[in-house]
Amino acid sequence: MVKGLMVVQGLVLGLGFAGAAYADGSDAITKAGLTATDGGVIYRTVCQGCHMADGKGAVGAARFPALAGSAKLSAADYPVYVVANGFGGMPWFADKLSDVQIAAVVNYVRTHFGNDYRDAVKPSDVAEQRPAPEATRPDID
Repeated sequence: MVKGLMVVQGLVLGLGFAGAAYADGSDAITKAGLTATDGGVIYRTVCQGCHMADGKGAVGAARFPALAGSAKLSAADYPVYVVANGFGGMPWFADKLSDVQIAAVVNYVRTHFGNDYRDAVKPSDVAEQRPAPEATRPDID
C-alpha cells in the first residue's frame, strides 16, 4: 500500500511540475514584454526552457520533444501551427507573439540544431494559421 501511495504522490508531483513548465513558457513573454524579432533571442527567451539550449528536448516530470534533427520541421506549416495554436502539452503563443516573431523563431529552429530547412516562413504564412479571434482556450492552472 505504501509503495502504491508513493507512486500516486510521484504522479501528482510530476503533473504539478509539468503544469508549471507548461505555464512558464507563455508567462515569461508577458512578464518580459518580449518585443524581440530575432529568432535566436525568442528561442532563448521562450523555448529553450523546455526544448533545451541544444534543441534536444528533455524528459523528466514531462516530455519536451527534441527540435534538433527533427523531420517534423521539414514542412514549415507544422511548426508554425504548433507555435501559434499549441499542441499536446505545448501552450499556444498566438496571443503572445506577433506573426513576425513566430516566423522568426520557426525559421531559427528550422535552420539550427542540425536542421537545414531553408524555405523561409513569412509572417503572412503565420497569419493564415492563427486561430480565429473567437477561439477559446482552456485556462491552465
